[in-house]
Amino acid sequence: MAILTETPEGPVVLSAEQVEEIGRELDALRTRIVEDLGERDREYIYSIIKAQRGFEVAGRGLMYLGFLPPFWLAGVASLTVSKILDNMEIGHNVMHGQYDWMREPGLNSREFEWDTVCPADQWRHSHNYMHHTFTNIHGKDRDIGYGILRVDEDQAWNPLRLGNPVYAFFLMLAFEWGVMGHDLEIENIVRGKRSWSDIKSLLKGQVRKAGKQVLKDFVIFPALTGPLFLSTLAGNFTANITRNLWTFSIIFCGHFPSGVQTFTEEETAEETQGEWYVRQMLGSANIEGSRLFHIMSGNLSHQIEHHLFPDLPANRYPEIAPEVKALAEKHGLPYNTGSFGQQIGSVWAKLFKLALPPALVKSQPTGVIVIRRGQASEVGV
Repeated sequence: MAILTETPEGPVVLSAEQVEEIGRELDALRTRIVEDLGERDREYIYSIIKAQRGFEVAGRGLMYLGFLPPFWLAGVASLTVSKILDNMEIGHNVMHGQYDWMREPGLNSREFEWDTVCPADQWRHSHNYMHHTFTNIHGKDRDIGYGILRVDEDQAWNPLRLGNPVYAFFLMLAFEWGVMGHDLEIENIVRGKRSWSDIKSLLKGQVRKAGKQVLKDFVIFPALTGPLFLSTLAGNFTANITRNLWTFSIIFCGHFPSGVQTFTEEETAEETQGEWYVRQMLGSANIEGSRLFHIMSGNLSHQIEHHLFPDLPANRYPEIAPEVKALAEKHGLPYNTGSFGQQIGSVWAKLFKLALPPALVKSQPTGVIVIRRGQASEVGV
């Protein structure tokens, strides 16, 4: 077995022994962090929850003064921060089981429900199981393009792909609704691979959850402000849209910038733990930024570390990132990282590029993972 990957300096071949060494070192790193979990992690998540609730209360309160533009803007900003924290640093991470060790009912991954239209149980299936188990495997991980976008050269092109950037723009605006619909696999229903009867229970859950969210943000809270109903409605709508823009951008920067690799089912068949780790490292990207930036991204700015250890508290990712980077460099593996501007620019450039027919676009391979079992075969990149 060998893994071959291409870097700017040329191909890198990892032996089976190297891959398993990577696995052992990352297992040891995980064990060390798990054994160290305790009061500071507990205090961290409690402080984030306290901040999130404070921003929400402030935002709701400021809407009663929404007839004054400065207070309306402050209210929208406060609600936006509240929703981002709830979705990114609290909801996403809690539902990964990062705080199950605390045995706190409000932070239990199976019981937590977040401030978005997607039911938590459906998200845990489409994200925790499907995406994190089969990360970047064509035919398995539906996060590769979310069923509507072409984000990789190995995805087939057809004339509908010309709308790639337009589809991405509207997905960005309505991202929470896109996440909600992800588990329905609408594209497979269109292709006849799935029937409407298969998704009846999913639709019921979505209608129930989305109905509560719409009622809360667009009826109850606006009504509570009386004559400022429309002002509050506009404020809540703006906060939701801004949260969607931010969430989309962070997630796409971690999954689809230049240099991120995808894989086939054949390449990843009968994967060892070491091979799984390497796939996560090659299929993810980080974003550089300040401590506040990392908090507001739910520490998904450390997407590489998150994919390696999805159930470790995300506040630990910044401290282990240098070790993961050093391990990658030790074995010649790329460690994809860059500023927010670099990564989001790369994402949108790719969305425009892959909208075009392959004949008009120069192919730029980012590497391939090849698992050789038995007699070695020739490998090309």
